[in-house]
Amino acid sequence: MNQTVSRRALFAAALAAVTCAAPLAAHADEVDQSKVKVECFGVSKAGQNDCGTDAHSCSGQATKDNDPADFKTMLKGTCQKLGGKFTE
Repeated sequence: MNQTVSRRALFAAALAAVTCAAPLAAHADEVDQSKVKVECFGVSKAGQNDCGTDAHSCSGQATKDNDPADFKTMLKGTCQKLGGKFTE
């Protein structure tokens, strides 16, 4: 009798673990898109861009504010709030 109870308890525990883990696994790949970092174009200030472009070769060389060719790396949600453009 004791062995039967142990098998039932083991089976119940295994079933509960599988049942509870399935929804967690389904959401593991979902990422809050506002927390993803993107290259946000058109929001950097003069001298504060993150990388080179056709006009210059390095970060920090932007000559004007909000140049659509220059980008700043930031959270996607922040870029959207600032009105910047990014590619997906």
